[in-house]
Amino acid sequence: MNENYQISSKKRHPLLKVWNAYPQSLSNTAKSISSPPPIEQIIGEMFAMGDFYYYAINIPDSTIISPHINMLKIHGLNRFPKYLKEIIDLIHPDDLDFVMEAEKITIEKMQEIGWEHQQNLKCSYCFRMRTHKGNYEMFHHQSLHIAKSEDGRLLQAVNIHTNIQHITQANSYIVLVVGIGNRSDFHQIHYKKQTDKQLPQNALTKREIEILSLLALGNSAKQISSMLDLSYHTITTHRRNIFQKTDCTKISELIKKSLEWGLI
Repeated sequence: MNENYQISSKKRHPLLKVWNAYPQSLSNTAKSISSPPPIEQIIGEMFAMGDFYYYAINIPDSTIISPHINMLKIHGLNRFPKYLKEIIDLIHPDDLDFVMEAEKITIEKMQEIGWEHQQNLKCSYCFRMRTHKGNYEMFHHQSLHIAKSEDGRLLQAVNIHTNIQHITQANSYIVLVVGIGNRSDFHQIHYKKQTDKQLPQNALTKREIEILSLLALGNSAKQISSMLDLSYHTITTHRRNIFQKTDCTKISELIKKSLEWGLI
């Protein structure tokens, strides 16, 4: 592990300061215990209840590759960004401090879990971004490290941004680090106390949160039963308990509350 390893960019951005403060996240020799899931599975497991786009970042120089066409429409851009700074410039200035702290939180949590799981951990949080309408709207950000070199240097990450303004305009200021593939991690970190949020009185179990995430992706109880290799009766029982604990009667209400509570 190179503790002095640093990255840079032709167009510098504020996250470089955070990333370079944790060189072990950028270059480590920990070997993955399980194989990282293919990119198709990664995109399929990402929450996207609304207009979304994704792009990959070349970590060593912060250049953007393979951006989804929706990026142009959603943000009213004439061309695809070439550098991460151009995407960060779309974030509301008042949300940048949170974004930087959220990145720090996710790196420290990954370090705690173990770098051998780095490519099987997804982080997510929310912030406002400028849209084609000229205003700022709430977006749900998800990120995953997808490629490392043979000597352990982080090469690429994939981000997906979903416009959730139609679901909620409130930011939970909660950072999630969850496992994908064979990992079942679920870590919910509060950036600051939200006194105006009434969280569910009865906390959801890990299994209920897993089913909640699949419900949010539009899967039926029958489909979830097949995915998790559980009986249909077990899934419907979990679903009923989820709705009771969250005091919801329909899926759209459940998704709104889940985003505001930082559950997905």
